Amino acid sequence: MERETAFAEILEEVRKTARAQHNFITKEEVEEAFSALSLSAEQMEMVCDYLRQNKIGVDEPVDADAYLDEEERNYLDSYLEALQAIPAVTEGEREAITLSAMAGDADAIKRLTEIMLPEVPQIAKLYTGQGVSLEDLIGEGNVALSLGVTMLGALEHATEAQGMLAKMMMDAMEDCIAANEADEKSDQKIADKVNKVADAANALKEELRRAVTVEELMDESGLSRKTIEDAMRISGGKIESISAE
Repeated sequence: MERETAFAEILEEVRKTARAQHNFITKEEVEEAFSALSLSAEQMEMVCDYLRQNKIGVDEPVDADAYLDEEERNYLDSYLEALQAIPAVTEGEREAITLSAMAGDADAIKRLTEIMLPEVPQIAKLYTGQGVSLEDLIGEGNVALSLGVTMLGALEHATEAQGMLAKMMMDAMEDCIAANEADEKSDQKIADKVNKVADAANALKEELRRAVTVEELMDESGLSRKTIEDAMRISGGKIESISAE
């Protein structure tokens, strides 16, 4: 069990490292991370396959565009086209703007936000196919970017800004995906509760050859009144096997 726990913890750290490197990691980095567990060549390849299946490139960048559906491609094309209106800057200009933003200059903060906008969809593409639309991912990234550019004063060097902002965007997108997964699990629990009550009511209805009362269902199924009434409320009273009386 300790080995399994260690494996899971290391795998999560590898995943985080890859995310910080725009979903890329070398096989050497993976092997070094798992060195304490002395994995076989076959086990190591299984780890690399798992990473690739989760859109993490091992030794070669992942083709994020390959995971987009037609609707997402069309949205991305329109979004990127709109961003073309943003004036380009040289590396020197970018550094100067970043330094001014770090000092709290409002105009520089606004300009840096514009400069960083094209980074958002590039990062968002890495998170597609996980239950959240590309449009929503970009929206979350934009919010994180807008917040992040106001927090650069804590940095010592302008070169740290892009990494910090990228991490904030990634964290926001991952949080969005996690929240969506939690909502789906909650929805599934609700659906399971309704189905459980409906199945019990249908079985009793077939036996009695009529709609059943809440009390009868409680007695025969062992379900509580609250569980039954919650299921009826959630379904909008559409469990036809239960009498409305």
